[in-house]
Amino acid sequence: MATITQHQIQKFHKDGFLVLEQFFSAEECDSMRSQIQRIVAEMEVPPHCRTEFSTREEEQLQAQGSSDYFLTSGDKIRFFFEKGVLDKKGNFLIPKEKSISKIGHALHAYDPVFKQITHSPKVQELGRKFGLERPVVVQSMYIFKQPGIGGEVTPHQDATFLYTEPLGRILGFWIALEDATQENGCLWFIPGSHTNGITRRMVRAASGASTCVEFVGSEPAYDDNQFIPLPINKGGLILIHGEVVHKSELNSSESSRHAFTFHVMEAKGTSWSKENWLQPTPELPFPSLYT
Repeated sequence: MATITQHQIQKFHKDGFLVLEQFFSAEECDSMRSQIQRIVAEMEVPPHCRTEFSTREEEQLQAQGSSDYFLTSGDKIRFFFEKGVLDKKGNFLIPKEKSISKIGHALHAYDPVFKQITHSPKVQELGRKFGLERPVVVQSMYIFKQPGIGGEVTPHQDATFLYTEPLGRILGFWIALEDATQENGCLWFIPGSHTNGITRRMVRAASGASTCVEFVGSEPAYDDNQFIPLPINKGGLILIHGEVVHKSELNSSESSRHAFTFHVMEAKGTSWSKENWLQPTPELPFPSLYT
């Protein structure tokens, strides 16, 4: 992999994203894919997915169970499923490896393969090139984007979910573990949309509220014509500014679009919002990117 140029760094600051093809080798991608296969094979279906719906109250408890499962996933390896893949008893209607949507949010901390990728020398080198002084890893996700059912991700900014003061301290690393195409749901971006701050935040709801998180503010209506697609080959890396607007469409193709993604925060002079859904824990303070 070629070292990053000053021109590429300038391009990132102008567009809010940067594509680096062939950043990871095919072997590195395959090691992540085979590791995730092992993790899924050993997965126990979370109990909240197994609740049988009957009354409204049980439905609410089910939703609360799901939200607790999500809210406390920051320091664990947890499983999230596509809609409509489980029956009322929580049995899979399709094989579990085909029904899983994503695994989050601490693969980078607890799984040796993903930890090695996250802290690989070339990733640390990129951090230094971007002038990050005290980068910490806040979360990671393995995204499956299953054939035919991999859901769309509506236009959003990562800082909506990972809010810092000041803004501009979050950097996403998005690694294509298979070719990402327009057919199977590659990412789309609005170039230059990272300069206007954010209009919506996801915050922890007050205790006793019916949902665990709520949105403050609203996402503006974006014009579809503003988005450009970023197809990328297996092994490619997309760097994502915390405030750039991006999305992905439904995967209507017959091939999956696996990706591993993690977010880094420049901790120097930055405060992490206490209202974010994701919080460091005594078990897992945000680890330094640099080793």
